[in-house]
Amino acid sequence: MTIATDLIQPDRGQDATTIHLVNKDTFESFAKGLSGPQRAALAGQKFTGGGYQVGIVPDGEGWFAVGGVSDPADLSSWCLAKLAEKLPEGTYRLMDDLSAGAAMFGWMTAQYRFTRYLDDQDAEGPRVLLTKDVAKVELVTAEAQAASLVRDLVNTPAEDMGPAALEAEAERIAKEQDASITVTRGDALEKGFPMVHAVGRAAERKHAPRLIELEWGDESHPKIAIVGKGVCFDSGGLDIKPSRGMLLMKKDMGGAAHALALSELIMKAGLKVRLHTVVPAVENAIAGNSFRPGDVLQSRKGLTVEIGNTDAEGRLILGDALTLASEREPEFILDFATLTGAARVALGPDLPALMTRRDQTAEQLISAGKAHDDEPWRLPLPAAYAEWLKSDIADTNNTHTNGFAGASVAGLFLDKFVGEGIDWAHFDTFAWRPSAKPGRSKGGAALGLRAAFHALRGRYG
Repeated sequence: MTIATDLIQPDRGQDATTIHLVNKDTFESFAKGLSGPQRAALAGQKFTGGGYQVGIVPDGEGWFAVGGVSDPADLSSWCLAKLAEKLPEGTYRLMDDLSAGAAMFGWMTAQYRFTRYLDDQDAEGPRVLLTKDVAKVELVTAEAQAASLVRDLVNTPAEDMGPAALEAEAERIAKEQDASITVTRGDALEKGFPMVHAVGRAAERKHAPRLIELEWGDESHPKIAIVGKGVCFDSGGLDIKPSRGMLLMKKDMGGAAHALALSELIMKAGLKVRLHTVVPAVENAIAGNSFRPGDVLQSRKGLTVEIGNTDAEGRLILGDALTLASEREPEFILDFATLTGAARVALGPDLPALMTRRDQTAEQLISAGKAHDDEPWRLPLPAAYAEWLKSDIADTNNTHTNGFAGASVAGLFLDKFVGEGIDWAHFDTFAWRPSAKPGRSKGGAALGLRAAFHALRGRYG
């Protein structure tokens, strides 16, 4: 992991530098209590109390920090993130015993660094925040670790984050959390999960396709399934992507990264569920044995699928995975996938698209996301659009040709493979941040993870 686990520590009166929080409305009264040189120091730093501003104020032989926030009495996840990024290494506490609350998460994620390929000898040391919210520290730390795991996996290039590497990560989770793991590959994969095999069969042996399963929890508890799209690199197949479109395709396993991180978080939190995690892991490569446009694939469910476009491969592997998940008859299935560009055109990079069968499930996920600064945005699953997936020679096509409602039509394709009557939610997430924000560096991003976890925690906590 590339985030320390002790960035939030219980406040037992240790030596620490004080942080004062102000906003533009309270800064003037705060400044009146400062000495002339202290006010001059803040003026020299152009500190006005604006959001994400950081000021250093001399105080005798020492100093204290001032941070600009929206509301000092109601901190969001990112309110302290700029302070955690900009302050010198050391130990800090908030003035007046103010509760850091939700902002502890951003304090930790702001110190994330992806250093696998860097000489990090000059890296700064940690900034530790002391808190009396001791009961919250363990859960916040687990959430920050989960978000950082998503970032680590997505940031790692495809050569080092192929199907075998996803399997190794699942093995680590299974070992540490006392879960069981099953991996299907080779002839068994071709027979049992024919669409997963077809999509991944062109990759070299090192990146051979497989289906990874984790199982955890008391068998008497409610069954839920977490499914994640694990396309470790997407060339587009024979419908090859242009170079610009291929550049970020190491992140096409972002759904798998979310599924594994969420599963580990569920295990750490001890939610009262019987968890079944399914990750189909492939590379959509090009070779003489690539699946082709116009081919008809068999699926685990028995539906035949005509291939309208080999670059719509994620929904194919998810189809087999969702079928498997449904066979266990869970009461809830949640899947994550970096599935469509259409979702990004509609919602941009920050909002994961959410599709659900039930309104109540959508409301729970959206409410949990809003409460934890990870809001999804619901898109519809209009039954009328399902006809756009009709095929003349197979039960369904994997794409439509009119260009409309691409995210929803992809969701309708997935819906065909989810068991009848099962509560199901689908996140079409970007898993990437194109530019940095406080607490959220450029690169791999966990989008929808906290919304999903806290909705599940609300159901099964």
